[in-house]
Amino acid sequence: MKNKLFFTILLTVMVFKGEAQELSVDAMVRPRFEYRHGFQDVAPEDVEGSAFVSQRSALLVKYSDSKITTFLDLQGTSVWGDRPQLSTADDQGNGGFRVNRAWALLSLGGGWSTKVGRQFLSYDDQRILGALGWADQQRTHDAALIRYKNSSLKLDVGFAFNQNGISNFGNVFQPSGAGQPVFQYKSLQFLHLNNKFSESFSGSFLFLNNQFQALDGTGAAIDRFISRHTTGVYSKYKKGAFGLDGSFYYQFGDFTETVSIGAYQAMLNLTYKPGKTLFGIGAEILSGNDPDTADKTEAFFPLFGTNHKFNGFQDFFYVGRHANNGGLLDLNVKAVFKLGEKSTLLTKAHYFSGLEDAAFNGTPYEASSYGTSVDLVFTQKITSYAKLNIGYSQSFLNDDFANARAGGEADSIQNWGWVMLTVNPNLFKWNKSKE
Repeated sequence: MKNKLFFTILLTVMVFKGEAQELSVDAMVRPRFEYRHGFQDVAPEDVEGSAFVSQRSALLVKYSDSKITTFLDLQGTSVWGDRPQLSTADDQGNGGFRVNRAWALLSLGGGWSTKVGRQFLSYDDQRILGALGWADQQRTHDAALIRYKNSSLKLDVGFAFNQNGISNFGNVFQPSGAGQPVFQYKSLQFLHLNNKFSESFSGSFLFLNNQFQALDGTGAAIDRFISRHTTGVYSKYKKGAFGLDGSFYYQFGDFTETVSIGAYQAMLNLTYKPGKTLFGIGAEILSGNDPDTADKTEAFFPLFGTNHKFNGFQDFFYVGRHANNGGLLDLNVKAVFKLGEKSTLLTKAHYFSGLEDAAFNGTPYEASSYGTSVDLVFTQKITSYAKLNIGYSQSFLNDDFANARAGGEADSIQNWGWVMLTVNPNLFKWNKSKE
């Protein structure tokens, strides 16, 4: 059956005569075991932790010639046991099977191109726009991009316009899914400009506009819109053993129809690698909401980024939690040890503090120390297309913050462990030289 599929694809591609062409088929199988007793949610006292295995499975097909590149990512996400062994249903479980990405890239000449379809929007360190690679389901956008690229400059201008389905009348969009008031926009426009100034230094500028459908008191969409804007810069410098990167972003516009937004984020990281070990120190600040300003929020939210990458791997902050709240100061240090030819160990410690008094589900906590956390991640490369990761994290939280987030007395132990195997082989590759 597999040979028949490859033969059919190959026969179809050979219709295009006289073009240099390439067809590649890859697979991904990524099971991950997790034990959670303090992940995203602070674990209450005497509550048993959770253990499960989730899995991402994908088939990736890419075709390219001198003018056009197309990409198709068919993906299924599941939790082991979420579907009966003899189930007749194809889509039971965590997200099921779907077209995760499907895009076409058309070269227009002179460095210009356009990319249209369901795709990742991932830029710089992924703080504002990222692919969310850690999550099984990933984050994609239905968008159209106009792109320009030369030896040092890259420009992307993007557009998106969302509807719930095909309709003959009206353009009201009812958001759905996780984090709908923040993530599920009606339309999106952005400009991202990156320039490589030298071999050591590069910088980026971003302007992002999101238009959201206004909602009534019941959460139903109404025929009005609100706009939120994010703009800022990211830069990166590396010279010899030293590395430096940083960002600053500002958000403004409307949070709701009656509440405006004025918020900021700033980050600075320094790394030093004198030999096989990399050392790093960093700081990030995200502004928090002032409880005395009812008609304005000062809380920064990092929107569509890969937020698991930042502020501790236990995801207590900005991964479905801590939005429109007291802000965050994150001071961190890290070291990455090379244990062998194919293995590394990442160690990272964070100190967290709030900037404004805040509350969680009506329970207040002060703008003081939230606590500390430690993250450990071991990586072992098995082959060129397979690797094993083992991680452990533990947090030591301030009582007021922990009890508010737990909805009562928090457990003294907040920990999370995981083991993940990633296998990403190339199944088939075919090249046809230009005649």
